[in-house]
Amino acid sequence: MNELPVTIRHYRAEDLECLRRITVDTFGAVALDQMMEDRLGIWNGRDWKMRKADHIDDDCTANPDGCFVAERAGEILGYITTRVDRVNSIGRIPNLAVVEAARGLGLGRRLIHHALDYFREQSLKVAKIETMASNVIGQNLYPSCGFEEIGRQVHFGMRL
Repeated sequence: MNELPVTIRHYRAEDLECLRRITVDTFGAVALDQMMEDRLGIWNGRDWKMRKADHIDDDCTANPDGCFVAERAGEILGYITTRVDRVNSIGRIPNLAVVEAARGLGLGRRLIHHALDYFREQSLKVAKIETMASNVIGQNLYPSCGFEEIGRQVHFGMRL
């Protein structure tokens, strides 16, 4: 992969379609929405890809100042989104993705540290991130960035 420097910058509205595409290409087997679809089938005429991409729309609308992209020579290689709960002083990272061709370059780690710095600038006291048990990358990356496992959650679903 090209050795030009990767910069992390604030999200811009024109990035949204690219972030949606990266999301769909990246999450696959580790997306709760896909797991539900695998068990329950498609409902409401919208597949898991549409629902997961909608999460990015929601993140970018709810906290655009806390969404960041990793870019090299005008190409977005990854992104991270954040949510801020000022009342409880908690910063949350709902979505993080790096394109396959750029994995192994430390971009996920850089994006996490950028988000953590953002939380510190917001004077938040706690940061949290979650992942599915099937996400081996997240299971290794997050503790190496200083997160510690607090608990596990089991997701249930059913057709109505």
